[in-house]
Amino acid sequence: MSRRLRRLALIGTLAVLLVYGALWLMLWRDAHVRLARTPQPADVALILGNRAYRHGEPNPCLTGRVDAGVALVQAGLARQLLMSGGFDKEDGRNESEVMAAHARSIGYDGPLLREPDSQTTRENLVLSQPLLQAAGVRRVIVVSEPYHLWRTERLAGASGFARAFDSVQYAAAPTRCWEQWGMGFRGALREPLAIINNALHGF
Repeated sequence: MSRRLRRLALIGTLAVLLVYGALWLMLWRDAHVRLARTPQPADVALILGNRAYRHGEPNPCLTGRVDAGVALVQAGLARQLLMSGGFDKEDGRNESEVMAAHARSIGYDGPLLREPDSQTTRENLVLSQPLLQAAGVRRVIVVSEPYHLWRTERLAGASGFARAFDSVQYAAAPTRCWEQWGMGFRGALREPLAIINNALHGF
């Protein structure tokens, strides 16, 4: 490789690292702002899926999101839950089923909807929308981990989800994964790359 090509490769690598670092820092700041917010009362808490099982047991990154949604209902900030997530290729389990079972296991006995087919964050929103509209929902709180909500909010705008309801809010779930690793968690480290991928696909 010529000196010029090596220089261009170095510049390109530094540019990618700079963009990644800027996005990661922006997400870090946004996550902590969202953790400090308390949403206004809504009709439903829409809980976004994650890998269903890890090391032979329900994934704490997923069950922690469910815990946060149940806490919203218990605080009078949501009337019911909608679990959104499809089948995991890694373990063959359905995220929405695991989420619903966990909610019932911790004492939630209220109304519970399931969206069992989505594979991406955008599909979580798009496939949940008709279920929410059929249930007469007008105000939604979307629940996910803190680092995930910046991208989720923009996907809600780009997909038309946010315009379909009177109010769409976002609640950060301080899961065990977040409490242990924060922005050093593997999912958080991948999030800037997911933002870039969504942007390249027009979302």
